Amino acid sequence: MNKFTKEMVDSYADKLLIGLTEEENKMVLDEFEEIDKGIDLINEIKNIQEVEPMTHALDDLEVELREDIAENSMPIEDVLKNAGATEGREIEIPKVVGADE
Repeated sequence: MNKFTKEMVDSYADKLLIGLTEEENKMVLDEFEEIDKGIDLINEIKNIQEVEPMTHALDDLEVELREDIAENSMPIEDVLKNAGATEGREIEIPKVVGADE
């Protein structure tokens, strides 16, 4: 497997529009090195290719689902009673994105 290079990390960072400093680039390369070590360790396990992939850590777990019973909900008027400003059935909230500071 090819190792990640500084140029590869810079290229991906540029594509993601996150430009990295030299220090950040080295940090990413160090992280990939640790990931590679872990993968190499896993690949050293004998007959690893023969192990069947799991769909869940507890394949023998049986879950009994409860019956889905429809119940009456609260009237919308009671739900909105404690809300501040409302508009019909909706609660008005202050604008937070693009709000003037």
